Amino acid sequence: MIPDDLKYHQEHTWVRISGEKATIGITDHAQDSLGDIVYIDLPEVDSSVEANNECSEIESTKATSSVIAPVSGTVIEVNEELSESPEIINEDPYGKGWIAVVQMANRSEADDLMDASDYEKYVLEESR
Repeated sequence: MIPDDLKYHQEHTWVRISGEKATIGITDHAQDSLGDIVYIDLPEVDSSVEANNECSEIESTKATSSVIAPVSGTVIEVNEELSESPEIINEDPYGKGWIAVVQMANRSEADDLMDASDYEKYVLEESR
């Protein structure tokens, strides 16, 4: 099930907007494609991220994959639990598996992202 309250990037990241803050994670589709996640290189607090650029890296038993930031801004919080237990992303990608919270530089960037139904169609098209 793809949550309706999130926005989605074509690189399979999601964002939950709350005021000027954006919580970022990877989608269920992404974690499923990666397989068992064994490590995540979290961004640093106070670092800047740019929309459409790598903000983190995830290693799984299958591959190493870039996490692409859906919005630009400054990292204000990271999910430290993932350092010890990166498999949380596999277990709960839309909840406890969040990666970082960003203070958005430009809230309108979120307008360019897909809603749940568009993302669902995108994943179906991509898998053909």
